[in-house]
Amino acid sequence: MALPVRTNLKHLFRFIQKFNSPKRLLCAEVCTENKVSPGGCVFSGIQPTGVPHLGNYLGALENWVALQNQYPSVLYSIVDLHSITQPQDPAQLRSNILDMAASLLACGINSDRAILFQQSQVSEHTELSWILGCLTSMPRLRHLPQWKMKSKQKNEGSVGLYTYPVLQAADILLYKSTHVPVGEDQVQHLELAQDLARIFNNHYGDLFPEPGALLSSTRKIKSLRDPSAKMSKSDPQTMATITITDSPDDIVLKVRRAVTDFTSEVTFDPETRPGVSNLVTIHAAMAMISVEEAVSQARGLDTGAYKKLVTEAVIQRLTPIREEVKRLRSDRAHLEGVLALGNRRARELAAPVLREVQQRVGFC
Repeated sequence: MALPVRTNLKHLFRFIQKFNSPKRLLCAEVCTENKVSPGGCVFSGIQPTGVPHLGNYLGALENWVALQNQYPSVLYSIVDLHSITQPQDPAQLRSNILDMAASLLACGINSDRAILFQQSQVSEHTELSWILGCLTSMPRLRHLPQWKMKSKQKNEGSVGLYTYPVLQAADILLYKSTHVPVGEDQVQHLELAQDLARIFNNHYGDLFPEPGALLSSTRKIKSLRDPSAKMSKSDPQTMATITITDSPDDIVLKVRRAVTDFTSEVTFDPETRPGVSNLVTIHAAMAMISVEEAVSQARGLDTGAYKKLVTEAVIQRLTPIREEVKRLRSDRAHLEGVLALGNRRARELAAPVLREVQQRVGFC
């Protein structure tokens, strides 16, 4: 069944004239109810489990900011449904959702260029997840790395933890996303979304594109206290993780206590010198220079003196972000308004896709 094009052509023409660049158009303005807009659609999500840390910023959020200027259709979701696979205090979760919205905006996400929304407020995500779950085998989910790791930690995991990759696939396919920025540890989950797109299309006719991965060029940021592990919000060692809202004093202390080794010269060798190499990675990324240039700037410095150079680069990049997060947190109504607008725009895109799915499955 052919669905009507929602976009008013005169309005669209005026919109293009106003901005003089098709690449600035949003999904809400250019997607029809049955097609992805030319140039592709980007989707990604982040859990509201605390203020983002340096690894989140360099590995994902910095890339998100760049992508909103490169693609015509961009959606970023605060995936609160995913967050409850671990126990959450309701009041804290509400606060975390707004904190994450403030953090994303402060890092440079522009709600005029990207649709920023709260996953749980768009019910089509869970409805599509059920349909896709009925096309997914249990062995397929059992072999995904997150389930094997997290269920082992808890001896057994919840049904939600087991099936959340299906919800993740629904998040992506619901907007007919063509590109998904992911870390290397999420590639297998994206492969599930690709598989489910093929399976659905084979059963019910072509509807979903197979989304491709957009891998970040930034190396993984490691824990400052254990450079064999990645930086994590859940790390019990407070000195291990730099958050985007850390004060300059906090950053000075954490970098000063970062694990290195007994060689004073600064070199980049992740295999044999992971601690020092982690500092070089952070310095290069925050100063927006190459690893080679970072090592060159460290020439003649011992690791103690080099830590001061790293600290300066981190403080310089994070200070405006920290200040903007503080400003946004003080305006709860603004944050709620941004999410309400994003939720509405996301629903406008999700509803016709789900209706098409329901029709093809036979529900209507």
